[in-house]
Amino acid sequence: MDTTVANTGTEGKTWGGGNEPLKASYGKMMMWFFIVSDALTFSGFLAAYGFSRFKFIGSWPIADEVFTHVPFFHGNYPMIYVAFMTFILIMSSVTMVLAVDAGHHMQKAKVTFYMFLTIIGGLIFVGSQAWEWATFIQGDYGAVQTKGGNILQFGEYQTVDGQEVFKRVAISDIAVSEHGERVQHERKSGIWFLSEGTLPSYTVSEVYHGLEANPNVLVRTQDINAEGEKTVLSREESLMQIKNNGQLVVEGANLHVNEYGTSLFADFFFFITGFHGFHVFSGVVINIIIFFNVILGTYERRGSYEMVEKVGLYWHFVDLVWVFVFTFFYLV
Repeated sequence: MDTTVANTGTEGKTWGGGNEPLKASYGKMMMWFFIVSDALTFSGFLAAYGFSRFKFIGSWPIADEVFTHVPFFHGNYPMIYVAFMTFILIMSSVTMVLAVDAGHHMQKAKVTFYMFLTIIGGLIFVGSQAWEWATFIQGDYGAVQTKGGNILQFGEYQTVDGQEVFKRVAISDIAVSEHGERVQHERKSGIWFLSEGTLPSYTVSEVYHGLEANPNVLVRTQDINAEGEKTVLSREESLMQIKNNGQLVVEGANLHVNEYGTSLFADFFFFITGFHGFHVFSGVVINIIIFFNVILGTYERRGSYEMVEKVGLYWHFVDLVWVFVFTFFYLV
């Protein structure tokens, strides 16, 4: 009898069931479970990226040379627009905090206003990421891929502030057009189970003759030297590499080739940033649904804005993940 009473007293001190474990509602707990599982997924992706980068550290693209674009501006602005995207996403997290706080005080007008700002910030980020993808796919200068899969870029030394700096040169500026018909391989005109991608604008031969006609232009390999810069070949080595090892002219980046360096970088970039972009887009859609529910007074009638708090947890998680993606891809 005493044992039964003792056990009953012990059970009363622990959680004995109910719909609010750890003083949190069922919906909020499920959101935390989702966030933890999704965090493990992103951790696996970023860990794979880190291992791959370490393995190919000597030929990995330099972020400052890849992400240099700003919409409506021509020039070299390393990391400026990516920093702007990051700032917008972080500020959208701030407006989400303000929306949740307003919900705790049952201030419908403020919740509506801050939710609207959060949605605008998310749309700007998603649109910016789409523009960045398009720019990355289109490419800047073009390059030549060797038979071994290495990327050869073109440029020349220019004096900037009293120092010689290697400046990239576009293939379109040096290539010499050769008259002749270039035939696209199709299944009906070749091996039936093979097809060929879009033909590049120039052939390796046209690039080689253009390199011959521009004595100041040199070839830069994707291999990074001890100074942390890509290796620039001599004039003789440049001509030899294009003539003997040049196989394909590469323009932009996709899942097969990448004018900035190893194609593995582009694979990870598209997959991880695309996966994160899908999360942001999903968050924007959910925020829009919650936004209209706020306007219709749904949560006023319920007497609680907990739904805004739950979607806020997801939005903060998406922002935090981007901080790690930004660090891995752009800063390190």
